[in-house]
Amino acid sequence: MGKRILLIALVLALAVLGGTAKVLSLPGSQSQGGSRNAESSSAAAPAASEGDNEPVYYTLSFLGDCTLASVPYYRSSPLGFEAVVGKDYDYPFARTAQYFADDDLTFANLECALTDSTQAADKTFLFKASQDYAKIMSSGSVEFVSLANNHVMDYGQEGYDDTLVALDAEGIDWVGRDEWLVYELPGGLRLGIYSEFYDHVDAVRTQVSQLRHTNADFVIAAFHWGQEGQYQPNADQIEKAHTAVDCGADFVYGSHPHTVQPIEIYKDVPIYYSFGNWIFGGNTNPSDTDTFFLRMTLALYPEDRHVEIVSLENVPCSFSGSAEGNNYQPVVLEEDDPAYARVLEKLGGDFAGANLTISYGLGKDD
Repeated sequence: MGKRILLIALVLALAVLGGTAKVLSLPGSQSQGGSRNAESSSAAAPAASEGDNEPVYYTLSFLGDCTLASVPYYRSSPLGFEAVVGKDYDYPFARTAQYFADDDLTFANLECALTDSTQAADKTFLFKASQDYAKIMSSGSVEFVSLANNHVMDYGQEGYDDTLVALDAEGIDWVGRDEWLVYELPGGLRLGIYSEFYDHVDAVRTQVSQLRHTNADFVIAAFHWGQEGQYQPNADQIEKAHTAVDCGADFVYGSHPHTVQPIEIYKDVPIYYSFGNWIFGGNTNPSDTDTFFLRMTLALYPEDRHVEIVSLENVPCSFSGSAEGNNYQPVVLEEDDPAYARVLEKLGGDFAGANLTISYGLGKDD
C-alpha cells in the first residue's frame, strides 16, 4: 500500500462520521488472556463511482497508559486514585474529553485489571479497579484499548475475563496481548491493529506480515516495551519498530516506559516510541507528569484503498492538573508553560535531562 506523510502540523481538518465500528477478522494466534469470539464480517466501504476518488478523512487520537487504580498500599489513602475519583467517572477526563469527542477513534493502553478478584499474582505492584471504572474510559470518548501490558493479568485469567466483560459493557473495543485484528470504522476505513507485549522480534515479523496481507487499509503496531524511566528508546525497541515497518506497519505506537520518548520517521512511517502516562493512578506524587496526545488525520482514497497520513498533531499535556501532587486529571499545557517546550523536546529527541530514577518502593512507578 502506498503511503506518504504530507504534513506534520499543529492544525488539521477534522472529519466526523457517525455509526458503529466493527471487528472484521480476528487473529489465528491468541493473547495470553484469550481471544474474543466475534463474528467475522465482509462489510466494506461503499464502492466509489468510476472516476470518483475523492478522499474520505478520518481523525484518530492516541493516548498513553491509563492505569485506573492505585497500588494496594494507597487504595485506602485520601491521596489515592480511588479516593480522589470515587464514583465520579467523568472526573479523570473532565478537562480533556472535548478533544476526543468528535474524532473517529480514540486509542489508549489500559494498564490495569477491571475486577473484584482477590486472586493476585505474586508480584510487588498490582493494579485493579472495579468493573464500573470502565465508565471512565467511555466518558472520555475512548473507543479502543490495547491490553498488551504487564498489569492486565495482575489478577489472573479471572481478572482478565472480568476486564473484557467490563469493556464490552461500555462498548469499548480491545485487542489482547500478542494478537491482531482488523477493525472497521464507520465510513469504511479498515484498521489492522497488532498488540504486542515483550514478544520476540521473529513473532513481530510474522504477525505484522500476516496482518499486512489481510484487507486492512492502515496497519498499527502497538508495542509495550522499553525500560521504565528512560527518555530514549533502547536497541530492542528500535529493532522491533523497524521490523514492524519493514513488514508493512503504517504507524507504531509505544507504551510502558512512563516517560515521553522521541518520534522517529523511518521509511516515511511515524514511530512513537513512548506516549508516557495519560491517567496514572500508580503514583501520588510523580516527579515527571509530562505527556501528550496525538491527533492523526488520515485520507482514504476509496477507489484503490490508498491511505495517506495527512497530518500529525502532537498536543503537550500534563497527566496531573495540579502542582501539588497527582490529581489524576490530565490537562493540555499552555504554550508559554515551560513544560510545553519540554514535552516537544522529548518528542524531538533533544531533551538533555537525566533519566528518571524509579524507586520501586510504595507508591512509585512499576
